[in-house]
Amino acid sequence: MREHYTQSFRVEEVAQRAGMSVSAFYRNFQAVTAMSPIQFQKQIRLQEARLLLASHPNDVTGVGMRVGYESPSQFSREYRRLFGAPPSQDAARLRAAHGAAPATL
Repeated sequence: MREHYTQSFRVEEVAQRAGMSVSAFYRNFQAVTAMSPIQFQKQIRLQEARLLLASHPNDVTGVGMRVGYESPSQFSREYRRLFGAPPSQDAARLRAAHGAAPATL
């Protein structure tokens, strides 16, 4: 899932690859990650988007599409829900915080 986070998947297929029933896969997945497979994928996508926005702050739509979102509004909505600010504001805040931090070697 981590390697192919940009691609849609069916839980049934992933469960089959893992050699489990769908219900057993859900139970085990939630026991390990404390979230559903879809929530896990969403979090990976949004974390990767946040990293990309640090270097491409003016390409919010492009970053959203690059991490697997087809809808810019859905990307912005889910990003804001996780990080507390829209992607462009969060990217600006991160860049300002990074720039203001003292360099360490």
